[in-house]
Amino acid sequence: MTIERQKLVYDGPGGPFEGVAMRDAAAGEAQPGVLVVPNILGAKESDTEVAERLAALGYVALVADVYGQGKRAKRGEPDVSRYMDPLNADRALLRDRLDASLAALKGLPGVDGGRCAAIGYCFGGKAVIDMARAGLGVRGVVSFHGLYDRPDYTTPDRIAAKLLVCHGWDDPLAPPEALVGLGQELTAAGADWQIHAYGHAGHAFTDRAVAKTDGGFGHDEPADRRSWRAATDFLAEVLG
Repeated sequence: MTIERQKLVYDGPGGPFEGVAMRDAAAGEAQPGVLVVPNILGAKESDTEVAERLAALGYVALVADVYGQGKRAKRGEPDVSRYMDPLNADRALLRDRLDASLAALKGLPGVDGGRCAAIGYCFGGKAVIDMARAGLGVRGVVSFHGLYDRPDYTTPDRIAAKLLVCHGWDDPLAPPEALVGLGQELTAAGADWQIHAYGHAGHAFTDRAVAKTDGGFGHDEPADRRSWRAATDFLAEVLG
């Protein structure tokens, strides 16, 4: 297995955008594709490492860029949310940029465009749930410590994509009532959904760069490990 890394510049509303694709260069047939949607900081090396892990499992993975080429935030900045905030305020624009990123993934050589999924972290976790809500062309989505508020645009009555939601029970940004509300929403939309809630874990439980705090934030090793295993099992199921 030879994992190949490729910078990909692609177009979309407000673009250009710059993502990173990872694939097994030795693969002899078309592979399923997985879009990786980053957290509040935007595309970064840790997202590329996730894409590399996915490539080692037999997928072509693309780290999505929904902010725009060169637009990245750094942890600890006072205006760390400056690129995320406009997309939270305009969820239709976020949807369209996700759709452009998905099209870029499907356009990569060696990708089976009929077998694609998306995974996302924090803000990206909300984004991939929106992909399912909006009926974008994915078979399934995995949300890690995402947020669950609904977009303000009209969505289809039925959700065709399958969903796995990996949630830290102590997450102050998504309290239990928000999680229950999501389950009710997905049930009403006829979705095939799973919610895995991890006790004593909070927001950003997969992020090894964030130390765990008593306030419900930071890396939690058991939740990180268990959610990744759940995600890989889920992807194997939905992508065949």
